Amino acid sequence: MEPPASFADQLADAARSMQGWASTQLTLEKVVLVATEIIQGCDLVGISIVHSDRIDTPVGSNERLNRIDELQFVLKEGPCFDALRMHEVVHSADLANDRRWPRWGPLISKETGVSSIVSYRLYTTRDTLGAMNLYSTDLNAFDADDITNGHALAAHVGVALAASQNAEHLEMAILNRTVIGRAEGILMERFGLTPDQAFAVLRRVSQKGNVKLNRVAEELVLTGQTPT
Repeated sequence: MEPPASFADQLADAARSMQGWASTQLTLEKVVLVATEIIQGCDLVGISIVHSDRIDTPVGSNERLNRIDELQFVLKEGPCFDALRMHEVVHSADLANDRRWPRWGPLISKETGVSSIVSYRLYTTRDTLGAMNLYSTDLNAFDADDITNGHALAAHVGVALAASQNAEHLEMAILNRTVIGRAEGILMERFGLTPDQAFAVLRRVSQKGNVKLNRVAEELVLTGQTPT
């Protein structure tokens, strides 16, 4: 019988598998599975993602996480909120009696049964991407080794998340450029325009109608109707 894999081995396997995660949503879903498997004492996992105008929780291991995160941002207090704003790692062994979050902690402990948490900021050298939150229904569930192991996992998750987002942005940019090129081709053939003139037509319609350029191009390619 083979001995159980060490945390280092498990983390290495997880890091290698992250390299193939092509989409942000798939990355987040896999992170939830990985974290519950390799972090001792972890019952629930949630990932909070930063957007320009909001922070949301697109994936979690339990529906209770929606309520947990919703109240953090309504009350403007909680470990995930602090991890995103101030600290790289935020830990609480007893949420119901943690003075840092006098409203959120007791309420969450009562409603969901969660007693302990560790939150890790997910970031690159330039950007904060979100937070990884590990929850337990036990008091003092995460020891120093668990917190350190979670920190190592969060570092890999941040890299994988940034890579998947960059890949999606690149793919979208390529798709947009392709559809704009097709629309330019239609205008060039139909009216004998140069590439610059065809692009100028699309741009003028975009500005006049306050519609994104790629949407104008998509409409022309799909319907064949010349922009007015």
